[in-house]
Amino acid sequence: MMSCTIDTKENRYVTVADIPGAFLHTDMDEEVHMLLEGKIAKLIVKLDPKLYHKYIWENEKHKPMLYGMLQAVLLLWRLLSDTLQEWGFK
Repeated sequence: MMSCTIDTKENRYVTVADIPGAFLHTDMDEEVHMLLEGKIAKLIVKLDPKLYHKYIWENEKHKPMLYGMLQAVLLLWRLLSDTLQEWGFK
């Protein structure tokens, strides 16, 4: 949300794109898992219910939980950022 606010303030144009199989292009040297709890887990599921609904579960206190691969996201960002910079984007 902070990024959206800054983009609006600076009158930037923003585009959103999906890269199918993007995580398959990253070379992971280690696995780093994250655990999303509560509201953030529910919000992730709302982004794409067909994809994420089957992975959410509740702990003994009925709090929604969702695991993710933090390392894959970081590596994908580095790969995408480096590639776009090579193509002349700033």
